[in-house]
Formats: sequence, structure tokens, C-alpha cells
Amino acid sequence: MRALICRHWGKVDELSLGEAPIPVPGPDEVLIKVAATAVNYADSIMVAGRYQTKPEFPFSPGLETAGTVTACGAGVKGLVPGDKVMAILAYGGLAEYAVAPAAETWRIPAGMSFAEAGAFPIAYISSDVAIRWQGRLEAGETMLVLGAAGGVGLTAVEIGKAIGARVIAAASTAEKLALARDHGADEAINYADEPLTERVMTLTGGKGADVCFDPVGGPLFDAALSSLGWGGRILLIGFVGGVPQIPANRLLVKHRSALGSSLRYFRWNAPDKLARSVDALFGWYGEGKLRPCISHRLPLERAVEGLHLLTGRQALGKIVIELEPA
Repeated sequence: MRALICRHWGKVDELSLGEAPIPVPGPDEVLIKVAATAVNYADSIMVAGRYQTKPEFPFSPGLETAGTVTACGAGVKGLVPGDKVMAILAYGGLAEYAVAPAAETWRIPAGMSFAEAGAFPIAYISSDVAIRWQGRLEAGETMLVLGAAGGVGLTAVEIGKAIGARVIAAASTAEKLALARDHGADEAINYADEPLTERVMTLTGGKGADVCFDPVGGPLFDAALSSLGWGGRILLIGFVGGVPQIPANRLLVKHRSALGSSLRYFRWNAPDKLARSVDALFGWYGEGKLRPCISHRLPLERAVEGLHLLTGRQALGKIVIELEPA
């Protein structure tokens, strides 16, 4: 099979397209003929050798995928060859075939294309488990979303609206904010030229946000923390802008909480809650409340270009590598 291959730790430029053996599914695993795989920041981190998972060489990056089940390992129940599915992977999605755990493989909802399905699992499930189980967002509350036009941030905007919250989208350009509004954001803040804290306080009548969804970190974290009202919860999803330091006294004084959320560990430690998140997400998709946004669709030969577009923050929503027509 064709695959994007990593032969040693390094930069994504050092990945190469080559031939690899078709993997064999083990017990409780399925083999998927890949139709579409989205790229993620974690792919570049894995290739550099800085991710929690360090596969043996050679391997293919790719943490999520969509396609058709072609074989099932021993013990697999509920899935059969021919099923059209999406899945979360340990790695291997940027190839013509990938192996996935059956427990993290789901049939694609009616009406969803392979491209949408390939872009769905990581971003939507990451956002929902953070907002639902850590942030405990309720209808009528206000959620501030940083990086609101990114692959994860945009899903948070949609999920917040589906729950019934008021969503304030924050991003660095007018184009990104227009996209967030198109996906349901009630208010928009351009933090490249507006003071984040002051604008949030103005928009909330001085009360502050109840929840902040932060996949950015870095210099924005301090202003985001100050944007929270009494009892506010800031959700730490990622650190593309750098890892912030949290002053504990500012949590204590206003009864705030800083909560981390990693889908990788949530999958292993709370599979029942993850299943409930997936059910809710598929329901909202069926109701038209979730609209996966794909800014680039590229063939496998251009996967490295896709990774560069992502890490260079040139994508709106997700970048998908397509191996079969949608």
C-alpha cells in the first residue's frame, strides 16, 4: 500500500511517500481501507519524537481516519466488513489502509461524507468531553472560545451553541471571526487589536465568562483567565502558543478552576462518558447543528503540504487528506 512514512524523528519535511505492507488487525481491531484522514498538530509532534506515543520505525502518522472496514480481528462485535466508519487511531491514518481499535471505531452517520468523517473524531470528541465533562457548561451560560476558527475551536463554538450557551468567539483576523459567526458564535473579539479581558467584561455586563475554552495557551492565557467571572472554568485543551504558568491565587480569589482535558487519556479512563459524548455529537449532526469545516482537501502526495498549512496556522477548520472521492 502507499503510505506517508516516517523513518526517523525529525521535521515533517523528512516524511516520504512510499510502499508499506498492509497492516493486519489483531484481536478487537478492524482494518480500514482509508478514504480520508485529517491532519492534526499532534502528527508533527509525533514525527518529531515529542509525542506520548513513539511508534517503532517505519510508521505513518495520522490519528484519525474514515473509510470502509475490510477485515475484523478476533473478538470484534458490532462491526463487519463493508461498514463505512470513522475511527481514532494510535497512528497510521496517512496510508491506504489503517488498523483501529474496534472500541474507537464508529459507523458514519447518515448524510456524512468520508471527508467530513475523517475530520470529525479528534476535534469534535475532544471539544465535547472537555466542555461537557470538565467545563460542565450549561444552557444560558457564557463560553469564551479562543482560536475560534481553528480545527478544534470551531467545533467548540458549535457545541456551545448546541448546548444552549451564549458563545463569544475570539480569533486574530476578521476572516476567522466571520467563520466563527457563520458557525453560530453570538459575539466576536479580534484579540489582535482588541483587549480581550475588557471586551469580554463589556459583552457580559461586567460578569465575565462562565467557561473559557482555550486550545491556544501562551500570552493569551492571562487575559483569558481574567475574563472569567466568579466560579469560572478555564479549559486547557492545547498549547500551540506556549505552555502558560497559572497563578494559584487568581483561582482562589474568584473561585475559578483551571481544568485540563486530553482526549487521549479520557478515552482510556472514561470510555462510558466518551460514548455518551459521541451519541450526543451524532445526534446534533443529524439535526444540522454541527457542520464540519474543511478548508483544504489534498491528495496523499501533498500530505506534507497539509501539515505545513496546519502548523503555519493557514487553515480554517480542518485539513483533510483524501485517498478516495467523498
